[in-house]
Amino acid sequence: MPRYRFDLAYNGRDYFGWQRQPKQISVQEEIEKALTRLNSNEPIQVVGCGRTDTGVHAHHYVMHADLSEKVDTEQYIFKLNRMLSDAISIHSMELTSDDFHARFGATERTYRYFIHQKKDPFIHELSWYFPPELDLDNMNKAAALLIGKKDFTSFSKLHTDVKTNICDLRAAKWIDAGDGRIYFEITADRFLRNMVRATVGTLIDVGLGKLQPEDVLDILNKKDRGEASTSVPPQGLFLWKISY
Repeated sequence: MPRYRFDLAYNGRDYFGWQRQPKQISVQEEIEKALTRLNSNEPIQVVGCGRTDTGVHAHHYVMHADLSEKVDTEQYIFKLNRMLSDAISIHSMELTSDDFHARFGATERTYRYFIHQKKDPFIHELSWYFPPELDLDNMNKAAALLIGKKDFTSFSKLHTDVKTNICDLRAAKWIDAGDGRIYFEITADRFLRNMVRATVGTLIDVGLGKLQPEDVLDILNKKDRGEASTSVPPQGLFLWKISY
């Protein structure tokens, strides 16, 4: 069966995350239903590059699927996009090797978290409105201390089914985009459940002066989720880029 790689984007507002789950609508479920219809109702399952939580978006997401036969990719994308909701867009599709794996083959993942500090009715579903003044310099000092191969238990959702909480964090930086908009960009080989939102929440407390930059190392070393700050809301979070 030929294997195809799909690159796509989605707005996660109306979905209970990427992964298929009972009694809740997910991005994976909608895509699989559309692919199955295109495949003469022979079931098609897709493998995604990772999970996203309820309400979280993907600027760049990668999945693979094994189809029953080779297809005209241009026509296939056209038909698939017409069947999917406006919240999901397939950007590209290509025949790939049988050993390509969207999840296990990924070498880096980048997330961005967007904040707007001036009220804006046109972006509130894609960014978190947070007007208090923030010290970005201190937030970046704290973020830099997290870089490296470290145990991120303190920033992970409890009781997850992973074998290790060690992640290789390769970049973490706050960026002033102007006009009252800022965003946090973070890159690692892998991420734990809720890790980005917990990290952003903790760095926000640094920016508010509730924590000092060096406090994040103490939080990290305690390996206790209760030591980190509250997670920020999901609407500002985007899976931004997947590298292979």
